[in-house]
Amino acid sequence: MRTGAIARTSSWFDERLGAARFVNRNLRKIFPDHWSFLLGEIALYSFVILLLTGTFLTFWFQPSMEHVIYDGSYAPLRGVRMSQAYASTLEISFEVRGGLLIRQIHHWSALMFIAGMMAHMLRVFFTGAYRKPRELTWVIGVTLFALALLEGLTGYSLPDDLLSGAGLRVTEGVLMSVPLAGTYLTFLLFGGEYPGEDVVSRFYALHILLIPGVLLALISVHLVLMWVQKHTQMPGKGRTRTNVVGAPLYPAFMAKTAAFFLFTLAVVAGLGTFAQINPVWLYGPYSPADISAGSQPDFYLGFLEGALRLMPAWEVNLFGGAHAGTVPLSVVVPALVPLGLVLTGMLLYPFAERWITGDNREHHVLERPRNHPHRTSIGMTAVVFYGVLWLLGANDELAATFHVSLNAITVAGRVLVIAGPVLAYAVTYRICLGLQRADARLVGHGVPSGVIVRLPGGAFTERHTPLSEDAEAHLRGKEPVPVLTTGAVRARLSAAYGGEKVPLDGDDRSLPR
Repeated sequence: MRTGAIARTSSWFDERLGAARFVNRNLRKIFPDHWSFLLGEIALYSFVILLLTGTFLTFWFQPSMEHVIYDGSYAPLRGVRMSQAYASTLEISFEVRGGLLIRQIHHWSALMFIAGMMAHMLRVFFTGAYRKPRELTWVIGVTLFALALLEGLTGYSLPDDLLSGAGLRVTEGVLMSVPLAGTYLTFLLFGGEYPGEDVVSRFYALHILLIPGVLLALISVHLVLMWVQKHTQMPGKGRTRTNVVGAPLYPAFMAKTAAFFLFTLAVVAGLGTFAQINPVWLYGPYSPADISAGSQPDFYLGFLEGALRLMPAWEVNLFGGAHAGTVPLSVVVPALVPLGLVLTGMLLYPFAERWITGDNREHHVLERPRNHPHRTSIGMTAVVFYGVLWLLGANDELAATFHVSLNAITVAGRVLVIAGPVLAYAVTYRICLGLQRADARLVGHGVPSGVIVRLPGGAFTERHTPLSEDAEAHLRGKEPVPVLTTGAVRARLSAAYGGEKVPLDGDDRSLPR
């Protein structure tokens, strides 16, 4: 039945375009099935929803900082002086039919887009999907993530309300702290002294034109590379480096992915309908003399906020202490180091791992995270580092909610941002070894049945049942991490990083404890 549907579709295109062979080959492309592959689709479909809702909003939004006196339908702000950008945002929210719903769907889609990208990248990292021949795909993905953060920042600042203005003030401070070029960068962005008259219009051009264009181009390349290369798949029965086990693009995968797009749309539409987000009318227009209490950025920039709050007030005075030679480390380090470490580490990791292990093979079967304990531990180190910074971005809220000293929370955060990742590495590594030992016992002894039997000698034991073929094939998909033996430093790194930590067919008594 499927074959007939593909043949009919190919014939239809061939009669009109002469493309039967091309269409037939691509419609038969096999896609493996695993729940974790849906994480990337969440990000993709959220981006599509962003484009659609953003196009709607551009019809009414006015990217201008020219001041007007508000006389719209929101009574508490009538007669208040504000920018056209803020006034048009109020108009969209209260006077355009469906405007508030579309605004909230747009904002929730932005959060879903970045959250989906983060979850998808963690899946790719922990399963080793970035290995040869997909290093370029991984690099493009990291670049997409960095651009998505910048896109979120520019969109967050457009309404010109008091909350987004506070975030924009932080952005101005970070730019000013850049050695030598800080002043020039600030004047370029704001068009003069802060807040200037051009920042909204310039952010608007970046937000709706430049960054989305680059994102769209890179996403297209990302998808083309995924299409051209063999799709990765989880280990299991009949799955090897030379085949892909799954369903064809048409009609099976098309039906599933269309349904999943509708599910994603339903979720963000439900959030936009029932969960209020960014009620700009409550904050009022931005004024450099005012700041809102308890202001927080969106979640994806929370770690930068936390880094700024944790960093001690250090600075370096160059050129004899002249003002022009002062480098405020309390701003430069939090703004550049955490994000720089994470993004640079992500970009270089596939190549560093390949150099350490000397593994030049193509990989199309994924690894279970437990089977590569060092990589999984490194990944959890980054997650905990990010999580501590993200949590401490709300140190004032934590202090007020739990009635704890703000200074005590800040000092504890400074300790945790270093000790937390180290502890996470050690704990994750031991958990991975423990899970490998559990797999080895399942392969060697089978699955505990819960049935207790008494042996002829009087001892009691639990009866085990053999693993199913699929489950055993899934466990036996484990491969030792390659180890190099040449080169002094490289060989030591390779021996520590790779090798077989827990033999799958080893005796329980010989397994590491």
